[in-house]
Amino acid sequence: MEPTARSYDRWPSTWDKPLLNLHALIPSSRVNGPGARLVVFFQGCLRNCPGCFNPETHAFRESLVCTVDEVFLKRLGEGVEGITVSGGEPFMQPAGLKALLKAAKERSLTTVVYTGFTYGEILEDARLNGCLGHIDVLVDGPFEREKKETTLLARGSTNQAFHFLSPVYSIEDMYLPGRVEVSIGRDGVVTGTGFSSLSFALDSLISEGGGG
Repeated sequence: MEPTARSYDRWPSTWDKPLLNLHALIPSSRVNGPGARLVVFFQGCLRNCPGCFNPETHAFRESLVCTVDEVFLKRLGEGVEGITVSGGEPFMQPAGLKALLKAAKERSLTTVVYTGFTYGEILEDARLNGCLGHIDVLVDGPFEREKKETTLLARGSTNQAFHFLSPVYSIEDMYLPGRVEVSIGRDGVVTGTGFSSLSFALDSLISEGGGG
């Protein structure tokens, strides 16, 4: 199902302080854009792209509900230079997305946003284009499994384009030190982030380590 204007703002917001319905937050990552970044995954997407790295973000259900202030007060890692916003589909919550990006800029953080919409679609929609003035890099287009990116460029598939909306970054900055990060929490839970599936990352680690 293709997103339409009637799909936007499925999560209720107050007028002055939008609520965010998020899937997850990563305080600091180096495989989601330039440098160390706070990564914000929005909950909810209608595209259901085959092979999507984050299928658990698709459902429109209550997940991690918070305010913008809570994101930065509780989850911002030390030494990060910016935030990366992904999903899910961030533009399905345009009021919350705009508030998040504006708050990041007020904190002198750079902003990278991934979306399944195209830049042209966002420009033409008055409910979405107000976010663009707060974005340094927009990476647009749906994930296409048959065009999967095989280099260290920070995108899922080669049809996705980089739009540098400020002079902060260039294409050279969008090459990553790796395609996935794997971490093991104190509770033993293994999590992964980046531009590959967790199962692929674990298989690669086992192969490199000589196991399996």
